[in-house]
Amino acid sequence: MRNWILSITILLTPGSAWADDPLVERQRLEFFETKIRPVLVKHCYECHASDSKKLRGGLLVDSRKGLLEGGESGPTVTPGNLEESLLISALKHDEFEMPPKSKLPAEIVADFEKWILDGATDPRLATNLITKPKSIDIEAGRKHWAYHPLKAPIIPEVSDTTWPNGEIDRFVLANLEAIGLSPGPDAEKIILLRRLYFDLIGLPPTPEQIGQFINDESPGAYESLVDRLMESPRFGERWGRHWLDVSRFAESMSLRGILLKHAWRYRDYVIEAFNDDRPYDQFLRQQLAGDLLEATTLEAQRQNLVATTFLMMGNTNLENQNKGQLEMDFVDEQLDVIGRGFLAQTITCARCHDHKLDPIPTRDYYAMAGVLKNVQGLKHSNVSAFREVPLPISEEAKRELEIYNSSVAKLKTDIKLLKAKLEPPSRKSIIASSSLPGIVVDDDEVLVVGNWTHSVHSKHYIGKRYIHDANKGKGDKTVSFIPKLPSDGEYEVRFAYSDGNGRASNAPVTVFSAGGEKTITVDMRKTPPLEGRFISLGTYRFEVNEQGFVLVSNEGTDGFLTADAVQFLPVDKARKMAGSPAPQPSKGHTAGKQQALKKSMAKLTAELTTLQKGKPARAMVMSAAEKAEPADLKIHIRGSIDNLGATAPRGVLQVANYGPAPEMPTSSSGRLELANWIANPANPLTSRVMANRVWHWLIGAGLVRTVDNFGTTGESPSHPKLLDYLAVQFAQQGWSVKKLIRTIMLSRTYRLSSARGEQQDDPENQLLAHMNHRRLDAESLRDSMLSISGTLNLEMGGATFPANLAKDIDFQFQEPRRSVYVPVFRNSLPELFEVFDFANPSMVTGRRDVSTVAPQALFMMNHPFVRAQAGLTAERLLSESQLDEANRVDHAYLLILGRNATADEISTCLQFLKSVT
Repeated sequence: MRNWILSITILLTPGSAWADDPLVERQRLEFFETKIRPVLVKHCYECHASDSKKLRGGLLVDSRKGLLEGGESGPTVTPGNLEESLLISALKHDEFEMPPKSKLPAEIVADFEKWILDGATDPRLATNLITKPKSIDIEAGRKHWAYHPLKAPIIPEVSDTTWPNGEIDRFVLANLEAIGLSPGPDAEKIILLRRLYFDLIGLPPTPEQIGQFINDESPGAYESLVDRLMESPRFGERWGRHWLDVSRFAESMSLRGILLKHAWRYRDYVIEAFNDDRPYDQFLRQQLAGDLLEATTLEAQRQNLVATTFLMMGNTNLENQNKGQLEMDFVDEQLDVIGRGFLAQTITCARCHDHKLDPIPTRDYYAMAGVLKNVQGLKHSNVSAFREVPLPISEEAKRELEIYNSSVAKLKTDIKLLKAKLEPPSRKSIIASSSLPGIVVDDDEVLVVGNWTHSVHSKHYIGKRYIHDANKGKGDKTVSFIPKLPSDGEYEVRFAYSDGNGRASNAPVTVFSAGGEKTITVDMRKTPPLEGRFISLGTYRFEVNEQGFVLVSNEGTDGFLTADAVQFLPVDKARKMAGSPAPQPSKGHTAGKQQALKKSMAKLTAELTTLQKGKPARAMVMSAAEKAEPADLKIHIRGSIDNLGATAPRGVLQVANYGPAPEMPTSSSGRLELANWIANPANPLTSRVMANRVWHWLIGAGLVRTVDNFGTTGESPSHPKLLDYLAVQFAQQGWSVKKLIRTIMLSRTYRLSSARGEQQDDPENQLLAHMNHRRLDAESLRDSMLSISGTLNLEMGGATFPANLAKDIDFQFQEPRRSVYVPVFRNSLPELFEVFDFANPSMVTGRRDVSTVAPQALFMMNHPFVRAQAGLTAERLLSESQLDEANRVDHAYLLILGRNATADEISTCLQFLKSVT
């Protein structure tokens, strides 16, 4: 058995990995734009920019050249060297102090240190001359290919008319023939089968499925398999995960590990949308403005609300105490995912200034930000939270809920009436301290330590109010009742408090008298025994010259601690009060009646408790909504919420808008209008971007390789006419993702072998003479191992971590479900995900990095998960077939790698098994 575990582990380990461009520079550029440039603009440009009124120290920080050359003190930044970078010293307020008035937070300094160590990426090109900023020429900007109006291209003619299997192949072949190249060979049938399975459902074919396809010689076998796989529920799990990369789906926030307990509903919505082949334009509208769309069915209402969780997926700092800044950061996150996700535009680079490279003015940023600023998405408190609302329910469920609420309300009313009858008459009113005998010290005459809260909630108290500790700051709060006694003598001390559920049951009340000190523990959950207001603390001697007092502390208390008043009664007066007849209860308050009322109260309370335990559950969702009074947003000069400029009327991206701009309503945010503008077939970006994404997910590289950036800093398309053809077809065929996938998969281009020919004229395979080599992504790798071992759980949907989980770091997901259901916690991704290039859940990631590093090999050889799956696979192989060793090796290759073993591989494995026996 151990020999087979070792063998399976080796087979599960990738023999080779094809590394793609890691896109490190793009990540560093994004880091500069989001973490470095805004700080420089906000805190440094006023004194150190080419347009500063008074340049200080001869230092310019508004260009890379200015930072490298420095000012009067020398170079400000030395890439890769913190010690020689004066900027770090200045930020830390060591030799210099920048900014001069206050030191920046440590996390910002840490960002600058990381930036410098990574090479100080800075795209800003500027001279030291003071120049007036140039306005962006929108018409000139439209000359860039991505903004050209979309129209169907002419299908090219090709010399080899026998090779193409459709229009896609004609575009590809025309480019190859133009430079004297020809397509490579088609992929073998068994390889093509494996490609289809992983591309469409993310799982390997079983040996039975391999045999069925290989032996099917019917003309439509391939097309039928494509259709069957797209109808599988596994399709939505595979393709939904692609979109979750783009929407930066996560189930926790980085700071504090705050959990997003209802985010899973959005994940399930996305999976369902791809399985249903929901038109992409509808999919887009639902995510941007689902709450504003008309819905005729309950299911549609629920879908529309859940879809807007898309707007809540940003990794915003919810702890930011500057709520105005937090609101704008929240909007910036939304605008970034809309811009990159749907339009492949870096719109947020225009937050502080006009975009430096693309035709996107700051006015456009705030025109679109103004739409999103009118959206309710956050609830503010010390730590803000995303807005959560109940999902719509059926009419039957509404009736059940109404019956429940009515029953609860009736029981609460009955209990309240009984409580009023049981309550002593003297307890039903507020009384003045001056009306009580003896010396009364009320709560507004006390000496307090710590923050106490005033309250009138109980409706029965002495004087104007009572106070409580808010059940916080235990051990830090005291209140002292200091009487002005007329003479020495003995006094009975009575303490008044407000009782109730949630009160402290162990409140320490200490009397300091001539005889010393004594602490009495008061249970504030019980009604005070004296007239429902006071409890006697005992009789004590007090002397005028030795100040006595009563101290109430919240140290160690287990609930809300309340304090109302302290009464000091001379003993003779206290005895007279004790000897006088007690207040008579009102008519009907006989002892027997009181007992019966108490029994009824207990019965009703028990009924209420039981009823509330069975409360109909309401499913909650993170969802957007409209603000009551929509308004345009002022431009934030240099991105500062404290430096406002002219108003930017709500609108859209000018460079991508042809014809009249959509009118923004005065009665709503304009979110639906924005969504309709993006989803319009006339928009030059939307269908191009999604068609390119689908191509990338199937071919391994987009026709535009920078799939999230169609701007001037992105790459140009390798086949611009093919891209336009796919984009036009996509929109004309009802925005069907499945139809687009099918069109690509039926092409001969998709079915090419990945074997490289001898031709070296296209080393990056941009002309697609052969299929790109692609390594399994993290999810397919994990799911394949579970599938091969026979333990994969195909249950779909639902929450995958406990509702009572406190922090993301505390949870380890152990279930053998598909990887799309593994909780995506920003602070604690599974190790396999981290090692094998899972998408960063805080960024729009249309194209994952592909790295080849030593930890990947170590993981595959040593990780407990891999070894466990290898063991289970060995057990499966030994139990499933009564084969000899050679045939078992062949079966293992078929099960694990989706192909038969070669004679050399069988021989090598048999030798290995023999050597470890």
